[in-house]
Amino acid sequence: MRRAARRPRPGPPGRGDDPRVLALLRRPDGPDVTDTTSQAYDAIRALEYRYARLLDEDRLEEWPKLFVERGVYKVIPRENLARQPALPIFFCDSRAMMVDRVKSLREANVYNLHYSRHVVSNIEVLSARDDTFEVAACYTVYQTDLEGQTRLFSVGQYRDVISNGAGEFRFREKIAVCDTFNIPNLLAIPL
Repeated sequence: MRRAARRPRPGPPGRGDDPRVLALLRRPDGPDVTDTTSQAYDAIRALEYRYARLLDEDRLEEWPKLFVERGVYKVIPRENLARQPALPIFFCDSRAMMVDRVKSLREANVYNLHYSRHVVSNIEVLSARDDTFEVAACYTVYQTDLEGQTRLFSVGQYRDVISNGAGEFRFREKIAVCDTFNIPNLLAIPL
């Protein structure tokens, strides 16, 4: 018994077999992604994750090296953003000031001993001009005390300006905007 050969089905209505019809379709919305922008995004994401890892591993002495020489680091509660100037609760305006802050943490300050865990997500490049990128990312910081109790410490958004100097991405400005002013304990270690 022999089966009858099936006839090929016609394509979508109006298209027929003409592949040139695809060329008439509208291009997708959004910016073109090139290898350069993809590489920059990968480097920015790696910088954000390295920042979190250094803080989580208590490698605070390496933290200032993620910033340019005149880099700025601020922690500002969201409630204070509307004020001019916005009042930070943590402020460093140079890498040298960050080094001093770390030295103070190691030698002088007394604060609750804990382990931090930073979760960085939703990293988005908002704008790019030359070798400077404006970046937003969400953050969550958990703290675990020496008794093993873990609690949510801070949630907010990083608002960063990142520079690519000589192929090395560093923070020119990193602002941690806290969703709430009520941080449960002393803010000793950067967010």
